[in-house]
Amino acid sequence: MSTVAPPPDPEADPRVKAVFDDIRATRKSDFINNMWLWLAFDPDLLERTWAEVKTVMAMPSPLDPLMKEMLYIAVSVTNGCGYCIHSHTAAAKVKGMTDAEHADLMRVISLAAKTNQLAMALQVPVDTVFDASGETKASERPA
Repeated sequence: MSTVAPPPDPEADPRVKAVFDDIRATRKSDFINNMWLWLAFDPDLLERTWAEVKTVMAMPSPLDPLMKEMLYIAVSVTNGCGYCIHSHTAAAKVKGMTDAEHADLMRVISLAAKTNQLAMALQVPVDTVFDASGETKASERPA
């Protein structure tokens, strides 16, 4: 159950309408998904969140758009956010993620979760070769 209700006519607020128009233009779609509709209860929060999402997810960067979506899926799985898992899986598929890539992503996520838990449970110390501040010999550096 939601903790807030979306405004009945969110675009009556000019700030919300401006954000929604930018979402439509950026995504080249008329669809405004529930995340943005619910964030419209607070125009300031909506504006700030959209600005950050647009900058990180929609602007060119060293990571390609599909990789960004796949990373978002992985973090969403880790954080247990069903909404984000669904929305970013859909976005990744639109950006070309194949069923095989999705399956491989699930394998990586589950393996990372398992080995993270083992490393935490065993309190495995970090190897100096992995510690940026540690001095290492060339023979100790990972390939």
